[in-house]
Amino acid sequence: MIQPEHDLPVVRQCELLDLARSTAYYQPLPVSEADLTLMRRIDELHLRWPFLGSRRLRDLLQTEGFPVGRKHVATLMRRMGIQTLYRKPKTSTPGTGAAHRVYPYLLKHLVIDAPNQVWATDITYIPMAKGFMYLVAIMDWASRRVLAWRTSNTLTTDFCVEALQEALAKYGTPEIFNTDQGAQFTSTAFTKVLESHGIRISMDGRGRWVDNVFVERLWRSVKYEEVYLHAYGSIAEANRSIGTYFDFYNRLRPHQGLDRLTPDAAYFGEQTLKEAA
Repeated sequence: MIQPEHDLPVVRQCELLDLARSTAYYQPLPVSEADLTLMRRIDELHLRWPFLGSRRLRDLLQTEGFPVGRKHVATLMRRMGIQTLYRKPKTSTPGTGAAHRVYPYLLKHLVIDAPNQVWATDITYIPMAKGFMYLVAIMDWASRRVLAWRTSNTLTTDFCVEALQEALAKYGTPEIFNTDQGAQFTSTAFTKVLESHGIRISMDGRGRWVDNVFVERLWRSVKYEEVYLHAYGSIAEANRSIGTYFDFYNRLRPHQGLDRLTPDAAYFGEQTLKEAA
């Protein structure tokens, strides 16, 4: 989103997008092969047991032969954007600062049974042959359809905003948009896009994975059915392969929770798809 060649100075562009200036100049530091191996394994363990914290992950890793300490595990988890998932006290306490307002949770006792009623989003870590990247997806809650997605080699806000803008341009507006309290989603750059479209914003309590459970299930599917089966050599290769998977996921992969319908059939209407065939 930052364009150095634009007439506006980079400093002013960052101010308008609510981004730190360092974001515009940030160059990711290389990660050692040992840490990349550790991060891949931490990701697998976290996906299977998301309630494990750095201490228990350290213990599991040590039993597998990784000589790693708790602090290093915690550092890698932060780099990966991974957070232990469990109920914490005062999860509804709002954050401080106007730039990162936390909104109330709106989905409690709400029956979600129609497309574009609720959208949700999240970010996940994607291992590659040499390095890693992050993946964000915008999902329609009722149909499980992936409406838009983007990848990035940094945990900035811009790629999340780009995915959101694409979903809105292609599919209109939902009634409610649900996220966690990640910095990318509480930023003014992200929330002002939602507010400008009249969309009600809902945010989970920290650590409450059940509030965004369908996106968590999407990550499990993406990783076990696509990511872990490949060693992407570049971001371009990863984008092509993940894009192919999402096309399969939306159009061809039936879901038990949708009475064996595909997300496309649930989102657009099964009869509509048959008539168009």
